[in-house]
Amino acid sequence: MRWNNQIGESIASSIVTDVPYSNQSNAQKLDIYLPSGGYTPYPVIIWIHPGGFFEGDKSGGGATDPLATVDMNNLLQPMLARGYAVVAINYRLSHEAQFPSVINDAKAAVRWVRANATKYGFNPEKIASWGSSAGGYLSAFLAVSEAVAEVEDLTMGNPAQSSRVTAAVNWYGCTDFLQMDSELLQLGKELWQGGHDSPTSPESKLMGGQITEIPEKCKAANPETYVKPNHAPIYVQHGKDDEIVPYLQSVTLVERLKAVGGENEVTLELFENAGHANPVFFTAENINKMLDFLDKYMK
Repeated sequence: MRWNNQIGESIASSIVTDVPYSNQSNAQKLDIYLPSGGYTPYPVIIWIHPGGFFEGDKSGGGATDPLATVDMNNLLQPMLARGYAVVAINYRLSHEAQFPSVINDAKAAVRWVRANATKYGFNPEKIASWGSSAGGYLSAFLAVSEAVAEVEDLTMGNPAQSSRVTAAVNWYGCTDFLQMDSELLQLGKELWQGGHDSPTSPESKLMGGQITEIPEKCKAANPETYVKPNHAPIYVQHGKDDEIVPYLQSVTLVERLKAVGGENEVTLELFENAGHANPVFFTAENINKMLDFLDKYMK
């Protein structure tokens, strides 16, 4: 564990890096950013990085693909300015562990935040998830899978704590792996790097086998499988020109959420002419729009 004030020093009162939230892997670490303003206990945003489940890092780097990198100072500044604590998490990547490890890790991180609320000044009742691409998938998964034992490993720590999130933001995350190629073709797109159905695709690597050969396991990896009326409020954004994750993935997820009903808010916003990880998502204006949404439930 390391305290520092180097990254984002002008917008964070303190930063704690590389804190383990479980002990099964060196990947199970998180960074904590505490706001210089606002009041304790802080509402918490858990940021979940992109990277196709095989690369990326909580620092915003750790990826060869520029679409999987994130300018963390740009992302953090509005969040911290609005009085949120931010917890950026790593999770086991697909070269180390396969599904359900990624959602096991995300849930363990939420439980850790609750268990350590007093130490860091977190509000344990106000925890939101927010992620892009692979991180968006995990954020949506957290929103719909409260108390789903099949995707939670309590041996990873803090079993008495809930992994429930209060609200969620999903930026261009996938949901139904088996529909991605057909949806890309339906939208007139070329198959990305040989197709998501390929045995070497990020999704196949995550699942531990070619996805077309393991449909039941893919169903278990689809957040839509777990949707119920008490899901967390969620805001979904996707680019209509996304060449990697077809925007129809988000359309179908939101349709499923709305069909199940319940009182919680579901919002879908599609950006015309925006591809995967388009800069429009990371503008201060758009980040603040997401924070306006979170404020309704977190403050």
